[in-house]
Amino acid sequence: MRINQRIRFSPVRLVDENGEQLGIVPVEEALRIARSKGLDLVEVAPDARPIVCKIMDYGRYRYEQEKKAKEAKRQQHHIEIKEVKYRPNINEHDFQTKTRLARKFLTQGKHVKVTIMFRRREMRRPENGYEILRKVREELADIAKVDREPTPELEGRDLTMVLRPLKTQKSGAS
Repeated sequence: MRINQRIRFSPVRLVDENGEQLGIVPVEEALRIARSKGLDLVEVAPDARPIVCKIMDYGRYRYEQEKKAKEAKRQQHHIEIKEVKYRPNINEHDFQTKTRLARKFLTQGKHVKVTIMFRRREMRRPENGYEILRKVREELADIAKVDREPTPELEGRDLTMVLRPLKTQKSGAS
């Protein structure tokens, strides 16, 4: 947005601080009117011909815009995703430990991305990775639902599945 002396095109369609149109005036006169009221001249429609300028307190306007943006950001729903990585030839104890960690994240209301990482020869047998994902799904079926199924082919050297909690815990609500 251009304000005050940065507005180059003349004449301008002038709108006062109450939203009433004052007509088409030269930019110098519009600046003089704005200064006499102790306010700024702000370009609001640069693509219109003649351009539209409004008399307003620009500092206050920017403050209110930032305040609205912060409020909108606060209202956004933020999903936190935690990742748990497995290997296709994982032993049973490690599998149980990682699955317990995934269960903890899900009970906290977070989404969990389960990744099976393949190396070298393991790439020849992707069905081992699908078997691990099936076991994870069965182990966590009581508290989680599959949000994104694994793809039929590998994504590079990885195989992924996203789980989400069956019910999300709201903090502070009962």
